[in-house]
Amino acid sequence: MASPVEELKYEKSQLLKKYIEEYLNGNETLFHENQDAIMFIDLNGQIVKVNQAFINLSKYNSKEVLQLKLQSLFPLECLERVYHYFYKASLGQFQNFDCFMRDRNGQMIDLNIMNIPISVENEIIGIFSVAKDITELKRKKAEVRKIENYHCIFTENVSDIILSTNFIGNILYTSPSCKSILGFTPEELNGQHISMLLHREDKEKFFSDREHLLTRLESTRGSYRFLKKDGNYIWMESLCKPIMDDGNIMEVVSVIRDITERVKVEEELWNGRNAFFSLIEHSPDAVIIAKDYEIIFINETGVNLVGAAKREDIISKSLFDFIHPDYLPLAEKRLKEIINGGPSEFAFYKLVLLDGTIMEAEIKAIPIHFQEKTALHIIVRDITEKKKTQQLILNSEKLSLAGRLAAGIAHEVRNPLTAIKGFLKLLGAELNNHAYLEIIKSEMDRIESILTELLVLAKPQDLKLEKENISTLIEEVKTLIDTQAILNSIEIEIVNDDPNLTILCDKSQLKQVFINFLKNAIEAMPEGGTVTIEVKRSDVHKVSILIKDIGVGIPQPILKRIGEPFFTTKENGTGLGIMISKQIIENHNGSVHFYSNENGTIIEVRLPVTEGF
Repeated sequence: MASPVEELKYEKSQLLKKYIEEYLNGNETLFHENQDAIMFIDLNGQIVKVNQAFINLSKYNSKEVLQLKLQSLFPLECLERVYHYFYKASLGQFQNFDCFMRDRNGQMIDLNIMNIPISVENEIIGIFSVAKDITELKRKKAEVRKIENYHCIFTENVSDIILSTNFIGNILYTSPSCKSILGFTPEELNGQHISMLLHREDKEKFFSDREHLLTRLESTRGSYRFLKKDGNYIWMESLCKPIMDDGNIMEVVSVIRDITERVKVEEELWNGRNAFFSLIEHSPDAVIIAKDYEIIFINETGVNLVGAAKREDIISKSLFDFIHPDYLPLAEKRLKEIINGGPSEFAFYKLVLLDGTIMEAEIKAIPIHFQEKTALHIIVRDITEKKKTQQLILNSEKLSLAGRLAAGIAHEVRNPLTAIKGFLKLLGAELNNHAYLEIIKSEMDRIESILTELLVLAKPQDLKLEKENISTLIEEVKTLIDTQAILNSIEIEIVNDDPNLTILCDKSQLKQVFINFLKNAIEAMPEGGTVTIEVKRSDVHKVSILIKDIGVGIPQPILKRIGEPFFTTKENGTGLGIMISKQIIENHNGSVHFYSNENGTIIEVRLPVTEGF
């Protein structure tokens, strides 16, 4: 015969079954299709009813499940916990707890269980238990905790600053390394706006980069100066990344690294590179970098040397485009030898400039390494001025030699010449035929004239400088030469822009110069015409006197040699007149220039004007 307690439990078990039937009549679909496992358990811990989700979870079939009690489903270490909460639920308390359940195959499943007491007429007749599989949730939480631990270890020990800001730029988190780098503790920075750390000159760039990050949702990298607690600034590189949630920016995480030393090194390298390129760019010699004989760089001197308007006119051209055809085989041979380790030294070449002009130059090529390939650093030196200087030195030596010779010759010849002229006068008084004597006398006068020029060359006269009006001087010269000009059907015309210009000069010597130049102009115009003397200022401190004829002109090869000692194209010339004239002009701190073509010749004399005019 059953005990009263057992009879009571039996009655409650029957009430529970009746309750389940009534519950299912209205909630059968909700019960069977629920994603969570549902169990009806009587007060003895016997499973009375389960849904399909529980069968799927436990791997027991529907018959096996109804034979199970709670102790059959849970491992020994969880039973005490399970029965503790089961007992509280039987007393009418709602209970929620986590525990492990063992399925039919022995696999452990992590569950969250909610026990709801079932009450009928204020009597607890069973337990309605809902079990949720939280195995995956627990695994993800464990991973999150692991990541958080790693993050904590990383942020607390990394040498860079980890800094998190919200959308508007307020600092949410600062790693402890901030203290050692900037001197601020995290507590001093958290809650502050990021702009407080930035140098005022870098704020615009920083917020421009941040706007790019917020609008394009892309990571950004930038370098800025950050404030230290002691008031100094250091260079920091910041890598910023937006943290998203459902398409919205939750925060911006930045890794900030001290790059002060790197910036200093880069500045030193940059300054060194700038100094090197400045040295090349402003070199008096043309500098060319060529790879595979193709020009990839040329300095400004080189651009001007070849007659280009801009660098782009030269870049990508071949080196051999500028080598004279006569020197191409030599250039190709020498460059190959240099690339293969041969000696590098200056060599003479002729170059062809962009306008076709031939130029003489000294060229040196040095092999260098550029973009992982061998290239050539080429120095081109224009030797035009050098050759002119050499020629001037040679002419000077000739002039010095000529002076010494002239002094000796003039003195040795003049003495017997004086005696001869005296005896000719005596003979002239005794002879009736004076024709031959006149010829002899004319030739003797010419010899004496040459001797006078030789003596001027040997011992230039001392300058007697006085202030003279240039217009007056030119008018006097015109008066002296007019007779010879008229005899040759030539008109001399004076064009004077400024009649008040004065110069400091030896008047007689300058007259000699201008008469010499005008005689040459008259001789260049056998058919007659007009010789123009133009006086004008060439600049603030100098006056130009231009003597222009309309003769046949002087060929360029001859024009280059004008002024050389003993060089002349005249049948009876000495080759000393122009040279002496140039010397007189140079003694007056002036210069003389010759220009000529088929339409005539221009001689330009430049002299300094006196101060105050």
